[in-house]
Amino acid sequence: MSDNDTNGRDSARPGASGGDFSERLRRLDTALKKAQADRADGDEHSPRAGKSVQGMAQALRLASEFAAGVLVGAALGWGIDWLFGISPWGLIVFLLLGFVAGVLNVLRSAGLTKKPGETD
Repeated sequence: MSDNDTNGRDSARPGASGGDFSERLRRLDTALKKAQADRADGDEHSPRAGKSVQGMAQALRLASEFAAGVLVGAALGWGIDWLFGISPWGLIVFLLLGFVAGVLNVLRSAGLTKKPGETD
């Protein structure tokens, strides 16, 4: 290895002196500290970050409610088709009922309709 590799790569470049490197290092350090302070102030403790996580959780819950309704309807329909030999009518009817049940569950969970037994 040459002496330039052991002293650092910046000294091997033409026009790079120790003063230029120190100045550039100082500016980068200042910019890094400022960026870290901005991130600490605005990222973890902001109300917007909490709302983003809450929104994602609610979306996941609503999607699982809908998917569960459709899958349960399809499973019941397939089971009725297998039991009574009326394929594909049980699957079609119960798949549609599962879709409707999934939509109602999503609307109830989102607070857009009343839950059963709830009064004004």
